[in-house]
Amino acid sequence: MALSLPGERSVVAGSHVNPVRGLFTWFAQAKAARARRKALRELLSLDAALLKDLGVSRADVLDAMTPRDGRTAGMVLNAARARNARG
Repeated sequence: MALSLPGERSVVAGSHVNPVRGLFTWFAQAKAARARRKALRELLSLDAALLKDLGVSRADVLDAMTPRDGRTAGMVLNAARARNARG
């Protein structure tokens, strides 16, 4: 058991963790994720011609719905638009 001097604070007392802030952060992230899923579903509801005008295909949108390797949905769609513009 470690002894502390009267003027020392414990590690927990010096921590800057705020559970309320963590809860609000979690809610904000969940809300943003829901908005992204809704936007991607709206893209899937467009017909192929409109998607082609946007520079993406239905397969690109499906890939963006499950981004991997730390890439966001926007990064996946931007890469698809650049790839489709070249080809």
